[in-house]
Amino acid sequence: MSGTLYGVGLGPGDPDLMTLKAHRLISTASVIAYPAPDTGESFARTIAAGAIPSGAREIPIVVPMRTDRFPAREIYDKAAQDIAAVLSSGEDVVTLCEGDPFFYGSFMYLFERLSDRFRIEIVPGVTSLTACAAQLRRPLTSRNDVMTVIPGPLPDDDIRQKIEAAQAVAIMKVGRHFARLKALLADMGLIEKAGYVERASLPEQKVHRLIDVTAETAPYFSMILIYKGDEAWTLPPSYSS
Repeated sequence: MSGTLYGVGLGPGDPDLMTLKAHRLISTASVIAYPAPDTGESFARTIAAGAIPSGAREIPIVVPMRTDRFPAREIYDKAAQDIAAVLSSGEDVVTLCEGDPFFYGSFMYLFERLSDRFRIEIVPGVTSLTACAAQLRRPLTSRNDVMTVIPGPLPDDDIRQKIEAAQAVAIMKVGRHFARLKALLADMGLIEKAGYVERASLPEQKVHRLIDVTAETAPYFSMILIYKGDEAWTLPPSYSS
């Protein structure tokens, strides 16, 4: 009998936002895999650290952090091979995933390589999207509003089109595109409707109205949320960061 591969969502960063099921699986795991940068600690492992058993075997999936697109295919091919070997021996593997495994999660690359050969169970996690909305203290969307999630690296014309067609918008992967995105939203007359959250749920989180942010860049874990629908939802005049 082959083992089961678990893709376990950890939530946005606060360990208290892990689900009970995620905690149970991690705390009883004999083999744990997780994404890791080539320098520094794995954020996923840091979130789950308090639940990882001392004797668990660990499989770091090391993906170099680069501004340009890194050819990660070989890395996930190798990780899939390593995990497949463990599953074939009958052991389960718990893979740690920041946020939710299927919401911009790297676990999808393991899923597409292994789902035709092994049993896989997905454990959903609190997404950065809902975590940011909670910290911003403004609902995301309601009724028949259309909500659109936009990756920040898209060209301005594409982003403008998508924003114009939606009532609620989340812009992710902001990072080095921050100044350009702010300028675009100002040009569209939306900057006063936009909220900004970075590192949601972590001790160093920051929450602001976008118009109050003077920085030219943002960290990877940041998001811009806009509401332009029919509800009378506004942002507080200021936030404590």
